[in-house]
Amino acid sequence: MDKLLHISCVAPVNIAVIKYWGKRNEELLLPLNDSISVTLDTTLMRTETTVVSSPTFEEDAIVLNGLIQPLKNVRLQNCLSEIRSRLERDPAKKAMSAWKVKIESRNTFPTGAGLASSASGYACLVCALCKLFELDISMAEMASIARKGSGSACRSLHGGFVRWHAGVSPGGEDSVAEQIAPGMHWPELRIFVAVVNMCEKEVGSTDGMQQTVQTSSLLQHRVKSVVPKRCEEMTQAILKKDFEAFALLTMKDSNQFHAVCLDTFPPLFYLNETSKSIIQFVHDYNAKHSAIKVAYTFDAGPNAVLLMEEDSLAEFAVAFYQRYSQKKPVSSFFINYALETTGESVENAHKVEYVVISKIGGGPKVLIPE
Repeated sequence: MDKLLHISCVAPVNIAVIKYWGKRNEELLLPLNDSISVTLDTTLMRTETTVVSSPTFEEDAIVLNGLIQPLKNVRLQNCLSEIRSRLERDPAKKAMSAWKVKIESRNTFPTGAGLASSASGYACLVCALCKLFELDISMAEMASIARKGSGSACRSLHGGFVRWHAGVSPGGEDSVAEQIAPGMHWPELRIFVAVVNMCEKEVGSTDGMQQTVQTSSLLQHRVKSVVPKRCEEMTQAILKKDFEAFALLTMKDSNQFHAVCLDTFPPLFYLNETSKSIIQFVHDYNAKHSAIKVAYTFDAGPNAVLLMEEDSLAEFAVAFYQRYSQKKPVSSFFINYALETTGESVENAHKVEYVVISKIGGGPKVLIPE
């Protein structure tokens, strides 16, 4: 019987609190600036990938969320080529470099809607391939391969709080992701993901970044004068568990990212009216408490990621439900959270589809068959 290799992995979503937007090298996917992210728990938001390989397979195949994907995808091929190149250099595994693979991947959250699906997707794929073929490979090498699929995938290979260094080397050897602190460092932190729109965005991140690099003078100011200081301040806020500093930096960086998108020509509109309403809602909520209780951040899409400590969650969840649920039952609005009291849900022009509440999570892991 011909040999068949099989493995399944899961990988987490990471949400940037100091964002990267724009590359210094498009081919190697090297960023213009450092970025810092928070890794979400994989219980509800994750990519699941199964890879099967055999010498009898005639061609590669990939299925994403039930749909067959084109094999011509350059980034996918770059990742597969890197894995096969390493197999070919190992005399004991050289024959495996010719084996074809069948990949089936699915996201448990909206794809292409600004929730970092490509990052978790490529982190999961590369982790699965490395484990499948039992490659003797360092985390830095694995991150280098994953980055060829999605730049921020290197952040999803780590749990907790992660900094991706842009580096200065032309070949990207120093463009590495490292953990600032594990999730257990700040166990009280909660990530409140409000899905506003489940559709793919009109302008993808890759095309959007290229437009911004070519046309935005504000981006150059951000890269040179703003982000380096913010990354140092954010690192200290995380290490000190200083929520107010963490929250202010997160919101200001999100706002500047979207200002850069507006400074792009033609402008990039990733936020919608509900997104803007949520921003104002958070500011009003904080003003009511005369303290920074909640922070918002938006990647390249309309979906809101709100951050708060556990002692603020129950009260904020009630207020958010009343404002944005459009009378949807609590059980279908909060996917994994039960409110003891809801009050009246008001009619509102702005609607949120559902909310997922997450703790900070770890990196990718292999699924053990039951």
